[in-house]
Formats: sequence, C-alpha cells, structure tokens
Amino acid sequence: MNKYKALKKMIHDSETLIVPDAYDGISAKLIEYCGFKVIQCSGYSYSISKGLKDEKILTLDQNIRRTSEIVSAVDIPVMADGEDGYGCQEIFRNNIIKFIRTGIAGINIEDQNLWNPYNTEKIVSLEVMSDKIKEILKIKQEHNIKDFVVNARTDALRSTDNRKKALNIAIERGNKYLEFGADICFVPCVKTKEEIQLLQKEINGPISIAAGLPYNINEFTIRDCIELGISRVSLPCILIFSAMGAMKSTLDEIRNTSTFESTLMDKKLIDINLLQDLLK
Repeated sequence: MNKYKALKKMIHDSETLIVPDAYDGISAKLIEYCGFKVIQCSGYSYSISKGLKDEKILTLDQNIRRTSEIVSAVDIPVMADGEDGYGCQEIFRNNIIKFIRTGIAGINIEDQNLWNPYNTEKIVSLEVMSDKIKEILKIKQEHNIKDFVVNARTDALRSTDNRKKALNIAIERGNKYLEFGADICFVPCVKTKEEIQLLQKEINGPISIAAGLPYNINEFTIRDCIELGISRVSLPCILIFSAMGAMKSTLDEIRNTSTFESTLMDKKLIDINLLQDLLK
C-alpha cells in the first residue's frame, strides 16, 4: 500500500489517528521510532525552531525545505502544513505542486486570513476556500494521486469573540469543506470536551482536533477524543515545547549547580544507542 492510500485509510478507519507534529528530521525520526503511524508538519513549530517571533515570517521556501527534510527522514506518511497555500489561483496551484513534490501524503489548507493586510476578515470567504479545495482536487487528478489527503482547516473559532457564533461558523465551514471534496476537516482552537462533542455531532464527516496546547491541555485528554470517536488528533507543539522545557531545565542546572545530577536523574539525555538507531 502506498503512503497516499495508507494515510487515507487511517483517516477513515474507526480507530482515532494520533498525529504528533515534527519540526525537523530528528523529531520526525523519534515520532516514527515511538510507533506513531503518521507525522504532521507544523508551520508554527517550524517558526519556533528557527527563532522567528511570528509564523507569518516563515517563507514558503523555508516551509518546503523543512517539510522535505522531514519526509526524507522517515518511511511513514507525512502531512504538510500548507498554511493558506501562500496565495490564490495560479500561485496557489504552483505552491501546492511544490509541496506534493516533497513526497507528502497529504496537506493542511486553512481559511485563516494571515497574509492579506487589506482584508480585515479573520477568515477568507467560502468561495475562496472552495476554489482552493477544488484546485487541489484537480491537481490530484492530473498527478494521478487520487488518495492524496486534503485536510481543510477552519479557523472559525478565532473569527469572533462570540463563542457560540464561532462554533456555528466552524460547523458550517466544516460541513461545506467536506462537501467541496476535502477528506477531513480540522478545527483548531477547541477549548473543552463539550465543544468537541458538539463538533463531532454536527459535522457530517471526519474531523480533526488539536490537543496538548496551552489553552486546552488541562481541559481534555487524547483518551477523551478517542472515546468521542474523533477521526484525528493533532499534537501541534507538544514536541517542541517539551524539547525547549528540557533544554532550559538542563541549562539552568548547569549554570546554577555546575553538575548534571537532575539531568541524569530525570533521564533527560537520550541514550546514545537509541541515537545511533535513529541515525542509521
């Protein structure tokens, strides 16, 4: 089974797909080594790893290069973070093809309005998103990759401070994107288990939820998502936040005590044999 078919099958299986986000080659290798079946790329994690203060500073070329690095590092399917495609119409089309050429098995495309300074709306129109999804479907046909996975992301929960209204927009958008031909709808910024239940009930198809983030890590667990029947749970920042926390703790200890005691006690250092296995 090729990676396109494998990913599509996992999206539609009854078992919840847990997808950690990699931010470079070694984090991707660790995800695969630990038994996860799919890797998600995260533009936000990329930007953090590069020391950028804002994800919007991350360029298309930087995104493509890092995505290609991750795909090359592992044998399991990888989903790219295509952001909004970095443009519309012919620019969008060409950019999606660039992502596909990295060897990804699927891509996230979002309706968040990140790069248009002249539009005050936080999400683009349904028509714009419809055109983008349909363009990817055409590209799939032309490149004979019918099982390539389109994960349509709606940032509706950021579109208004009225939470009830935002949830209704997310439900409408989720259903529309699935009607347009997306394989799955991704709704980030979910804060509570009750919101997950509502989205799962009202969106007529597979949905993805982002977990383990500062605003929801204490509100629900991955187990909750599994029990609710969520198709896919994305972990956008858990690895890079964990890595940064461990690095800071180690550096603090070295500076303050000139020892490695707690680093050794807490097993923060990776076993050299494991590292050699990863880098084979």
